[in-house]
Amino acid sequence: MVSLRCKMVVKDELDKLEINNFNIELGLVDIAEDITQKQREELRANLLRSGLELLDDKKSILIEKIKSVIIEMIHYSDELPKMNYSEYISKKLNHDYTYLSNIFSEVKGITIQQFIIIHKIEKAKELLLYDELNITEISYKLHYSSVAHLSGQFKKITGLSPSFFKQMRQKRTNNLENM
Repeated sequence: MVSLRCKMVVKDELDKLEINNFNIELGLVDIAEDITQKQREELRANLLRSGLELLDDKKSILIEKIKSVIIEMIHYSDELPKMNYSEYISKKLNHDYTYLSNIFSEVKGITIQQFIIIHKIEKAKELLLYDELNITEISYKLHYSSVAHLSGQFKKITGLSPSFFKQMRQKRTNNLENM
């Protein structure tokens, strides 16, 4: 659950099942009351129809929490944390980073750092499309040590340089306006 829409879908499904005592955060629902096996299965089926998954095992839940912290940190915060990401994630989830990192890599097949880079590049693409910040400002906002560092990671992930990506967007916009 990584969006507000997902939270609304989950809330609606819980309301339909008359489950009242719950707290929803990005990636996590804490149900304070006991629910029946029938309610659990019905919730699982209804969430699947909406493209969401009910996770019961502790590893999967922890992975989702890690992903949610990273997504929230990069996409929904105005400012990225000043501390190391590893320290931030460890502090937010109250677990040793090495433990979190090992479980994440084992289950997802990529490192937490790779997951962070992928999301930072997604955020960079979004900021380039908004066209409010230049590449230097985006680099600073996303805590890159230099524009070259951002550009290198951007090209590695997308196959394009940030400036070429931005030019492609402008060409598409111009083509649509000329139709």
